[in-house]
This record gives sequence, C-alpha cells and structure tokens, in this order.
Amino acid sequence: MSVYAKAPAGAPCWVDLYTSDAAAAREFYGRMFGWEAEEPAPEFGGYFNFTLGGVRVAGCMPAMEGMGTPDVWSIYFATDDADKTLSAITAGGGQVESPAMAVGDLGTMAVVVDPNGGRFGLWQPGTHAGFGLIAEHGAPGWFELYTRDYGSALEFYRSALGWDVETISDTPAFRYTVVRDGDQQLAGVMDATDFLPAGTPPQWTTYFAVDDADAAATAIGAAGGAVVRAPEDTPYGRIAEVRDPMGAAFRLVGPNISTPAQ
Repeated sequence: MSVYAKAPAGAPCWVDLYTSDAAAAREFYGRMFGWEAEEPAPEFGGYFNFTLGGVRVAGCMPAMEGMGTPDVWSIYFATDDADKTLSAITAGGGQVESPAMAVGDLGTMAVVVDPNGGRFGLWQPGTHAGFGLIAEHGAPGWFELYTRDYGSALEFYRSALGWDVETISDTPAFRYTVVRDGDQQLAGVMDATDFLPAGTPPQWTTYFAVDDADAAATAIGAAGGAVVRAPEDTPYGRIAEVRDPMGAAFRLVGPNISTPAQ
C-alpha cells in the first residue's frame, strides 16, 4: 500500500460524504472498501474520518436534522493560502458559499461555486493533510468535472487554482482535458454537453479505485446501493456509476486491458 504525499496546490486533496445516515454509511463503506471510522468529533458536528489500513482516505458529515439536503460526495482542492485563492475565485466570477474557516488545528476550509454552478471545496492543510492514499483499492482514484461550459470552466480553474492542463482529446464527440503536476495526472474536465441533463449544474465526481469493477458493482447492489451505469471498458479503466443506499453518487474505476493493474 503506497502512501500519498501531500497534494500540490490546486490538486484534489480530500473527499467527504454528507449523509442522512452516518451509521449506515459506516457499515456500507466498511463493507465495500474495508474502511474503518475514527471517532466522531462533537466540536465539528460529529464529523469523522474514514481510514483504510490506518490511513485517512475520506471524511463523513452527518446531516443536521430537518435540513433535507441530498446525500452527496464533495471534493476539496489543496491551497497554500485559502484567502488568496478565494480572491482569485471571486475575481474569476465564482461565488463563495462558505468563507475560509479554521477547523481547529486541522486546517482551513471553504466552499465555493464556480461561475457555471459547479460546487467544490478548498482545504489549506494544518495537521490534517488530506487523503493519504490514492489509486489503491478502496481509496480515491480519480476526480472529474462534467460541464456544458467546457471552455469557460477550463479558463476559470486555470486562473483560480493555478492549474497546468493538457488537452488529450478535442473532437465534437469527446472533449477532455487533464490537470497535471509534472508527469502526474490529477483530475479531468469533460465536455458533458451531450449527456448532462438540461438544468443540471456542472458536477464534480469522485471515482474510487477497486481491484474488480464488476465485483464491486455487484456487491454495491447486494448491499442496498444502486448501479446506475453498469461497468464498461474505457481507455482509462473499467468504469461504473453507482449510488450508496442513501443516494450519494460516486463512480468506480478498476483495471482492464487498456489500463491494467500496477
């Protein structure tokens, strides 16, 4: 199991689940990915971390009673200076949903919305560096933005988060750009004009890596989750779209012939 070093500024560094049933989430994700849960922190609304092999891989926030907010996975991007990054976000037309807030000595967080409506978080690490594993079975494996405003989204994120990007396909059928840190690919942006439902805002999606996408999708269905899109082969692995029993959406990515296990 390889430990992931601190994420560079502008890279995905943390994911967390907002859930209507924290106990069910602990049971489900423990069963699916082998996660264990740290003790909830009452001073932070009962928030707790999931660990894999003793390494933090994700967080979980129990829903407040009566809020009615849908269960959802959120992605956070690393920043060395949350206030400076928020200024760049607003200068680029984004909006601040929750301003920079210190979370004890763990770090500083903020929640923002890009100019097209895509929601994401910022995390300035303190003692909590973010997830410590990536692309291992049961750990975050990839991060992707689906947007109908592909060109303007790239312009915004390059300016606001300092992204270095590489377009890997630019055809009407498939427009896709990856975020890079040297030779490492960090995240992707897809032109979703042809499949994102009308009226649906841009969406950041987390993929969790698995050793076998078909077996994982079957297990998710058996555990009360839903398989929205069955596993299929792509040039980037075998991918499935799923939901947990409370409705939170995420994706699976496993090896295939095009992208074999390392």
